[in-house]
Amino acid sequence: MKGILGKKLGMTQVFTPEGNVIPVTVIEAGPCVVLQKKDVETDGYEAVQLGYSDKKEKRATKPEIGHAKKAGATPKRYVREIRGINLGEFEVGQEVKADLFAEGEFVDVTGISKGKGFAGVIKRWGQSTGPMSHGSRYHRGPGSMGSIQANRVPKGKRLPGHMGHETITIQKLEVIRVDAERNVILVKGSVPGPKNGFVKVKETVKK
Repeated sequence: MKGILGKKLGMTQVFTPEGNVIPVTVIEAGPCVVLQKKDVETDGYEAVQLGYSDKKEKRATKPEIGHAKKAGATPKRYVREIRGINLGEFEVGQEVKADLFAEGEFVDVTGISKGKGFAGVIKRWGQSTGPMSHGSRYHRGPGSMGSIQANRVPKGKRLPGHMGHETITIQKLEVIRVDAERNVILVKGSVPGPKNGFVKVKETVKK
């Protein structure tokens, strides 16, 4: 397993030699710094902690500054762990760049989806509207709340609320192109999150 942190720059398209159009998402992958190596003896599991995108020291806490200095780096805005990897291939302070991946590989991309604010059941859950004619008095309501005898709303009831801003993973996206000089990866299809949103790119679990 291998992975890297990055930032979604937006979408574009790539033409194949046959003239077909492939929609791709442009991801600035790295450079990342290995902040910490976790092993079974001290932490109970194996993982590599990566940091991406420098943060001003005045905006960082003292623990963040001290943690980064151990790796000879500056505090990072986006810190995540990559599990299931060979610890022997990484050292604390090492730089991880986009050339970690190659064209034709498949990856899983995790990001935070766009926030939609407070939404009703029709937009949030795709429920149907009521009759829109005059006098129906029921257009976009959530419907029945459940049994009167139960005197409570059952768990899992689909109601209005905060929509979006959730952690979402899109699996098995093909790497179309890797630009090592610019630290850019082009992956086929869409990726969760807005432009300039942080994402984690990992080798796919769907072999």
